[in-house]
Amino acid sequence: MVFPRLIALDMDGTLLDGESKIPESFWPVLKRAEELGVTIAPASGRQLATLQHQFGPELSFIAENGTAIAHKGEIIHVSVLPDDAVLRILDALQAVTVDHDVVLCTPTVGYVSEDANPDTFVQLEKYYYSRETVKDLRAMVKDSDIIKVAIYCSAGSEEHIAPVVFKAVPDHNVAVSGKEWLDVMPAGANKGAALHYMADTLGIDIAETAAFGDYLNDYELLQEAGTAVAMDNAHPQLKDVADVIAPSNLDHGVITVLNEWFNKMESTQRVHANQREF
Repeated sequence: MVFPRLIALDMDGTLLDGESKIPESFWPVLKRAEELGVTIAPASGRQLATLQHQFGPELSFIAENGTAIAHKGEIIHVSVLPDDAVLRILDALQAVTVDHDVVLCTPTVGYVSEDANPDTFVQLEKYYYSRETVKDLRAMVKDSDIIKVAIYCSAGSEEHIAPVVFKAVPDHNVAVSGKEWLDVMPAGANKGAALHYMADTLGIDIAETAAFGDYLNDYELLQEAGTAVAMDNAHPQLKDVADVIAPSNLDHGVITVLNEWFNKMESTQRVHANQREF
């Protein structure tokens, strides 16, 4: 394989452990990447502010399923949903009878109704570090750059939410991003497109990229990457397009594979250094 210079890491079900935490053994791996000149970019459906809170602001980030891209503390690209698409989603969801809540995501804050289910607020603490409650979500549409609409449904997003939303906005990117979450992004916006944008910005050939993922919102990411890595716990469709199957997130598969790659990179560098001496 081509050694990657840019590596995108999904979070939930991929890098994070069973308690949704970053394993402590990841930080030495991140340091090794920096020493080798490899850029690590968390690539998540999570909010940019959340990722920056978890990792610090200086990394590169693909946030909100690719609709917000940041590099060294600066937002370098966003993709915005048209107002009419957001309103179509809100209109269509009125017909859904099972409990669900909506988050309107901007590059810097997530808006949620003050009447949202208490269980939803528990979930939001994990995914939306920067959030505001509002009386009327519709009132936020006109004056905000909505880059993603996220819908939380504890009864199951794929069964109860996806059919309605797919029908409402067939012209945009609808992704089942977890058992309880469904995300809507602008047409053409996804983690894979964001990886390509970041690679171009950093002057890295797409063949020199790699990506790790586990769920359907990682599909385009793995398709686009030079080396596609699906976790052992990944959705079957991701395994079908993967070049490598890593151990599960519970077994810290990302860290295992990265250490293997970095060992080979360091070994290759030593060989080249010895050859130059002669």
